[in-house]
Amino acid sequence: MINILDLQFQDKPDTIAAFLLEASSGPVLVETGPYSTFQPLKKAVEAKGYSLEDIKQVFITHIHLDHAGAAWALAERGATVYLHPFGKKHMEDPSKLLASATRIYGEEGMERLWSTLKPIPDDKLRTVGHEEVIKVGDIELKAWHTPGHAVHHIAWQAGRSLFAGDVAGVKIEGGPVMPPCPPPDINIEDWQDSLNLLRSLNLDNLYLTHFGLIPAGQISQHLDNLEAGLLRWAKWILPHFEANKTAEEITPLFQAFVRKELEEAGVTDAQYELYENANPAWMSVAGLLRYWRKKRQD
Repeated sequence: MINILDLQFQDKPDTIAAFLLEASSGPVLVETGPYSTFQPLKKAVEAKGYSLEDIKQVFITHIHLDHAGAAWALAERGATVYLHPFGKKHMEDPSKLLASATRIYGEEGMERLWSTLKPIPDDKLRTVGHEEVIKVGDIELKAWHTPGHAVHHIAWQAGRSLFAGDVAGVKIEGGPVMPPCPPPDINIEDWQDSLNLLRSLNLDNLYLTHFGLIPAGQISQHLDNLEAGLLRWAKWILPHFEANKTAEEITPLFQAFVRKELEEAGVTDAQYELYENANPAWMSVAGLLRYWRKKRQD
């Protein structure tokens, strides 16, 4: 049994999800959301008949704060956190992660959006290799290392369902899928390889942290649309990069471009606000500029 938990990020629905799996040995959590949504997480878990202390296994797709920011609080309550090897040092000592995020969001933004992040002891962290299988009660979760959005990204497969984190994009309330491209790890070629891996898995259900379920009949088109959007956004940024424009100069132009794409796809003003809540367009400017800069240096 898979339950989608809406974490009501910034008091809005359909933005950040966590997933509660009901195994024979007890509840399992995939994604934690940020610590700023810890109380909604607690209420959602309790609404399913469990307490947070019942959760002994937590699987995160990657260490970005909207996906793993509350992992430390679950570890304090006895959970083991399963993650990519590249993410472990930042969960043990989150100082660099917090400093990087603070540079992006500022002190006020950090508190408002994410709250805090605390270290997780080594004995509560379990790194998982590519294609490694973790058995929890009657459930098996298989780790697929899926870089592109982040070098420390894992998509977790349970049966024919996949918890795709950000590698399968952002899709809000039936709108179009969008590629989240924040700095520092965006790599278009790696992302395309990861999408090809997802295409090979013969899935029945694709679960997006932003937001919800993509059923079998829609998965192929969803992944194709995501890849096309990723390439379109990167192509749009390229001439601005080549003209040596700054992120500050590019951002309003890119925001208008994304807004027009969403409007042409029939996205309402209320939906647009949710897209910006989950995947603010300005962040993709910084991420894609960094991608082109690194690519030209290689």
